[in-house]
Amino acid sequence: MGKNTKIDLLSMPFDKLLDYCAERGLKKFRATQIFDRLHVKRNTDFNEFTELSKEFREKLEKECKITKLESVRVQKSQKDQTTKLLFRLEDGYTVESVILKYKYGYTICLSTQVGCRMNCAFCLTGKDKFERNLTAGEILSQIYKAEEKLNINITRLVLMGMGEPLDNTDNVLDFIKIVSDHRGKNLGQRNISLSTCGIVPEIMRMAEENIPFNLDISLHASNNEIRNQIMPINKKYNIEDLISAAEYFKKTTGRRVTIVYLLIGNVNDSDKNAKELVDLIKGKKFHVNLIQFNENENLNFKKSKNLHKFAEILLENGITVTTRRTLGEDIDAACGLLRRSFNEETVY
Repeated sequence: MGKNTKIDLLSMPFDKLLDYCAERGLKKFRATQIFDRLHVKRNTDFNEFTELSKEFREKLEKECKITKLESVRVQKSQKDQTTKLLFRLEDGYTVESVILKYKYGYTICLSTQVGCRMNCAFCLTGKDKFERNLTAGEILSQIYKAEEKLNINITRLVLMGMGEPLDNTDNVLDFIKIVSDHRGKNLGQRNISLSTCGIVPEIMRMAEENIPFNLDISLHASNNEIRNQIMPINKKYNIEDLISAAEYFKKTTGRRVTIVYLLIGNVNDSDKNAKELVDLIKGKKFHVNLIQFNENENLNFKKSKNLHKFAEILLENGITVTTRRTLGEDIDAACGLLRRSFNEETVY
């Protein structure tokens, strides 16, 4: 897998594209034309950039590339309208994305890394070896390829697929700038949710960037003892520091913070755990989203039988609670089940 040293134009926010053009003596409107070709017309061949001179197109061809993902598998749930796509990257690695259909339209769950370094005990993705970060263009291409393949318009996105977004902050920031740019896809930043297991310095950095996306904190435990066991990141950034960072993000950006809590049978789902969670977040005006654990033969955990009681305890103490409906479970598209697995027999 040789390293491609060409500049990926699809990974460039407009300001970086402006710099690229200025360095080559081109006027600002050329950057606008290139951006339009990439993100409105979605051309992937420099010969289609007909506004540019043949000489400059040849220069682009020599210096640059346009990231291309190959869709190698599509799985559709028989239980709901969830679709999972497996993409092959240019270096041969694969990642998965999930398309969820709701009343308001389509949401995509995007991957940000090949594999994951976080190694959460309840997550299949963490069982895969971490290989590398995705570029901004590779994250973006998951949207463009899904819209093309399924003939849909995606209006919301969640950075909640394979990988930890805040372990790839620079590329994720560039991606958000590109996908929300009014010259391109123009997706509202308030329709973007980013899920993190709790890399505290990067949460603080995102707060300082003041981009108004929604922050989902994957907490999954009510105390440090449990969280240390199931989420190794907690040994570096504990619950108290994580909650403090989430408060800072909410105060700085004014955006919603959701505490995501995966209920695992006999691990973190007791009445005592619910009361501990109340003590941890009461008065902070966080939203809590409870998720039922998705059982899998490769994960040694069970579903909780205490979901409703757990939710009742939170509600009784003034905590806003929703329970996430499990979608795509029959195609391993539910939370924690994404892998970079690939079976040639299922490709079409």
